[in-house]
Amino acid sequence: MTSENTKIFIIDDDESVRRSFSLLLKSAGYVVEAFDGGDHFLALEQFNGIGCILLDIFLDGKSGLELQEQVSKKFPALPIIYISGQGNIPMSVQALRKGAINFLQKPVDEINLFGAVEEAIEASRIKVSLGEEVNRIKLLMQSLTPREHEIYHLLITGLLNKQIAAKLNIAEHTVKIHRGKITEKLGVKSVVEMVQMAALLNNR
Repeated sequence: MTSENTKIFIIDDDESVRRSFSLLLKSAGYVVEAFDGGDHFLALEQFNGIGCILLDIFLDGKSGLELQEQVSKKFPALPIIYISGQGNIPMSVQALRKGAINFLQKPVDEINLFGAVEEAIEASRIKVSLGEEVNRIKLLMQSLTPREHEIYHLLITGLLNKQIAAKLNIAEHTVKIHRGKITEKLGVKSVVEMVQMAALLNNR
């Protein structure tokens, strides 16, 4: 069900809740790490694996909603599942609008919990995969020369070779040579693929 780089983080100021959730999730094969507050969790070293966060919406000293933005900024690939015994519909809507993937009411049904966790892990897996692809593209982009970068950005706007040549005041043949090097370095075969790469970078 899980792998070594998959982890469930529990943030709850109630020790009994942390213990019960930890035991339940560990019994199902999950790797779990629990924290009694958001500050302790935010002090954690960067985690780049797959996983999710079970976050109590009412923490001692700071609400989960206040913490959510900080958590999402530091750990963007870890979806948040809110758990609360005092939540209401407006609060759950606010949590989801802020980016939480789910909102569960205490006492949490075991089936609902596992379902929410699996959904969050799948979402995390997609985010991690996307992040790895973006990093791969960034490395490829670094291999381009300044002139190749210039031509690349003109190509993805839809300009033809002769239009780029006129704009840069160079020969069309020179543009073709640079274009060949760009496609080789980026590992693409068409301008459409170049546009897709640019879109991925712009969305991060």
